[in-house]
Order: sequence, then structure tokens, then C-alpha cells
Amino acid sequence: MSDKPLDPQDWSRFRADAHELLDHCLDLLQGAEDRPWQHPPEDLEDRYAIGQSQQQNSDLMTRLRDEVLPYHAGNTHPKYWGWVQGSGLATDVTASMVSAVMNSNCGGRNHGANYMERAVIDWTRRKMGLPETAFGVLVTGTSQATVQAFAAARVKVVGKDVRQQGHGTQRLTAYAAAGVHNATKKALELIGVGSDNLRLVPLKKGQMDIDALYTMIAEDRAAGALPFLVVGTAGSVNLGFFDNFNALADVAQSEGLWLHVDGAFGAWTRIADEPYRSLTDGLERADSIALDFHKWMYVGFDCGLCLVRDGADLRATFAARPDYLDGKDRGVASGEPWFCDYGIDLSRGNRALKIWMALESFGEDAFSAAITQNCHLAKQMAQEVQAQPKMALGQETISNVCVFTADKTLSEAAQSELNVRIAVELQESGQAVFSTTKVNGVEMLRAAIVNHRTREADISDALAAVSALSSA
Repeated sequence: MSDKPLDPQDWSRFRADAHELLDHCLDLLQGAEDRPWQHPPEDLEDRYAIGQSQQQNSDLMTRLRDEVLPYHAGNTHPKYWGWVQGSGLATDVTASMVSAVMNSNCGGRNHGANYMERAVIDWTRRKMGLPETAFGVLVTGTSQATVQAFAAARVKVVGKDVRQQGHGTQRLTAYAAAGVHNATKKALELIGVGSDNLRLVPLKKGQMDIDALYTMIAEDRAAGALPFLVVGTAGSVNLGFFDNFNALADVAQSEGLWLHVDGAFGAWTRIADEPYRSLTDGLERADSIALDFHKWMYVGFDCGLCLVRDGADLRATFAARPDYLDGKDRGVASGEPWFCDYGIDLSRGNRALKIWMALESFGEDAFSAAITQNCHLAKQMAQEVQAQPKMALGQETISNVCVFTADKTLSEAAQSELNVRIAVELQESGQAVFSTTKVNGVEMLRAAIVNHRTREADISDALAAVSALSSA
């Protein structure tokens, strides 16, 4: 047996196979429009079972090409708009290679990946308009970022002893617009506040009703609760609504609440052209922002960010250094700050590299243009829907989310049935991926365009396919 049993036994063969696989992967990315989602075969789980015969394992590169790469999630395709999933970049491939070779644990210590992460966070801080005190940590996505931000809000409002003692019988209350993403409910459950203490504020013209918010806060205080958090939404998941962040910041300031913004995709309108940039005016007044790079910044999964106005609040919530993690002035254990002091994870991969490579390769202006173009394409879809005699919008298209019904002349139940059938048939045929959502009792087709590969012709072709299926 080799004295290095987990290294390739034939490096020359491995190198040749890897070069061939890299070329194949790049070919697939370059031709992404030819690779829509497809149903995995029924026996795929059996094929993936660990410990198959040596004969089956003899050519893993072939198996990767034939049994792994074809069954992707579909979101690299230019007509994938069903869910808010970024399209991925060619630079992700090379970033993944470099990241694998470095194999960095970004929980702390003194090495290059942590410097890069700080640079990415600082760039994002400036784009969001937060002050120099702001800091954050790259995480799996907005769901994890939300948990960490809410935990910081609880420590800030209740006091640092809550880490050791909990908040006991004290009822904490949080506030968000009706239709807020489920990540907010989950986060409140995970930090012990409980989703029953999330007060859903009614909407007024697509935004949280500020008068109703004030009323709810006063009612809860009168009942003995401690209001601690208000959650604004930058791009609601169903309809793409944006709250009025300046108004929410005024409420938070006057009532002593922490203002968090769920900016999973919508926060990135901060770098778009007008009129979309103005949708996030006031974002710079938030105490925390949760956002994803793997959505509207297009990089590969997973990559989110918890960004807090005062990094000291995040550190006060998570810093815990046992003896074996004690920092030093010199050597590997130097290099403050350590990211394990700002979040849940001690073992962390190098998420910053793919962001850094993308920005350095294409430049900020290219991302601004792509985000703006996605919004223009959603407007185009809305205009083409309105031009169809039977189609109808479910809601005005604000940014990049377009929701519509294929045949408004039908009953609500019949419309829902038709729209669901169309969505599934388009998915299974590989023509386009819409999801569905409910608006005023009707399950409608929904397109969330966060795909840098989408072009005007893709919109027209997909709507033509919808029209054809609605008449079938």
C-alpha cells in the first residue's frame, strides 16, 4: 500500500483526467442555454450508493460526466426564473479550484483568506452605505445571517447577560410585514423568542403600514411585552415588495428597536441604476442586513452575509475563546479579528474568494448592468403579459419579480389549475422554469429574474409557450 493512500496513485493520470474534466465543465457553462433542468432517472439514488463494485468505480471521471453533471438544479439555464437562485459564474470554477488547494479554515488565525473576507465585507459595507464601524461574516445564506443578526439584536436590547441566563419569562416581540420570508419566523424560534411573538403588520400599498406598526408596539408594551426588533423587507419573496426603510428607521429610533433588513436579493438594488436603486433608500440606516451573493450577485452557492452596523454588537453576541483558541501576537494564531467571534461557525470555508474573483474579473459596473437588465426584463415580461388578451398581472412589477395568470377569464379555481399545469409542463419540457404563488386566491405563474444569462428573446419565447399551453 502507498504511504499516501489518500493521494492519487498516478498523478499523471489524475492530472490528465482533471484537465479533461475542466474543459468539459467549461463547455457546459458556455453552452448553458442547451442544458435545462431534467428529471433525474428513477435509479439515480442507486447509482450514487457508496461502495459499488470496483469495476463501476474504475472511471469516476466518466461517471461525473454521465451521472452527475447532467442532473443539475436548472438555475444555470437562461430561462430559469422559478425561484430566486443565482445563475453561477465561470469564475466560480477557478475560484473553487484555488479554494480546494488552499483548504482554508476561515474561523480565525493569520492567513490570506481572512484578509480577503474582510476586504469583501468592507466593499459590501460601503455599497450598502453603512459606517466604518460596520462588520460582518460570510455565512451559508440569508437564513443563517438572519439568525445571527436577531441574536445580536436580542443581546443589544435585553443585555449581555442574556447569553448565559436567557431572557426567562420576558416576552420579546418582533414586527415584520405580512408575507415576510419564513427565515424570520425560523430565526425567532431558534433564538428562543418564538414565532408566535412575531407580529405581522398589514401592508399598505405594498409596504408595512407604519401607523399599524406603532399601534402594535404600543399594544404589546401595554401588555407587558418588550418589543425589540422590526424587520424590513427588500424584495419580498412572492411579489418583490420593498418596505420604506427610512420610515422603519424612524420607528426603530423612536421606539428603541433594532432595525433588521432582509435583503436576500433586493439589497443589491443599491448598485443598480435608477429607478431601481431608490427602492432601497434608507437601507444605510439599518442595524443589520442579511443578503446573499449567490442570488443577485450571481456567484455559486453557498454565499450569504450577515452585516451589522456596529461590529462590536456581533462580537458581543458570539465571541467565546477557550484556551486552545487563544490568539497570539505572532505566528499562525495571530491575525485579529477572528471570524469565529462574529458568528456561529468555527470551521468555515473560503466563501470570499469567489466574490473577490468575480468583482476583480468583471468589475462592479458589470454587476450593476446585469441587475438593472434583470429588472428591465421583468418589466418586459409584464408588458408582454398585458398585451395578451387573456393574461393578467397579479401585481405591478416593481423590480425583478413578475407574477401573472395565463387566463383571467376563468374562475379562480380553474385559473389556479391551469397555471400550475403550465408551470409543470414547461419545467418538464425544458422550455422554461416558472414557479407559482398565490395572489388574491389565485395560484399564479411567478418569474423571479436573477439570471445574468437571460435575454429579451427568452422572455418572449417563454410567454409564447405559456400562451400555447393555455390554449391547448
